[in-house]
Amino acid sequence: MDTIEQNKQTVTAFIDALFSQGDLGAVDTYLAEDFVNNDPPFGAGADREGMRRAGALFRAACPDWHSDQDLLVAEGDLVVEHFTASGTHQGELLGVAPTGRPLRLPGINIFRLRDGRIVERWGRLDEYGLLRQLGLA
Repeated sequence: MDTIEQNKQTVTAFIDALFSQGDLGAVDTYLAEDFVNNDPPFGAGADREGMRRAGALFRAACPDWHSDQDLLVAEGDLVVEHFTASGTHQGELLGVAPTGRPLRLPGINIFRLRDGRIVERWGRLDEYGLLRQLGLA
């Protein structure tokens, strides 16, 4: 298997472990020590701990939270993922009490990898759409 395919597998495994399975240890397994999140969601920090907090936030609010990859493309040391994450709002999220309604969050992530680990992330999430679903926008 070439490096591009390995990078795609690493990204897929990371997203599945952190967001679909709720394994917060995935941050330690898949993200490099010097990981930088260039676009941290919902006020999370730009480091590994910020990514761990983002995963914990969504799993606490939606225990069935999962991320489905709609498209995965890679070239060189970059992997681009178009995804749709979703779950049932069963815990507080961004100050909003549980509604029991389904939530949906589409987005795009770009990951840069080095030596089999994720070192950078850029992303665009439909944060406004999520805020609308929560009645905050």
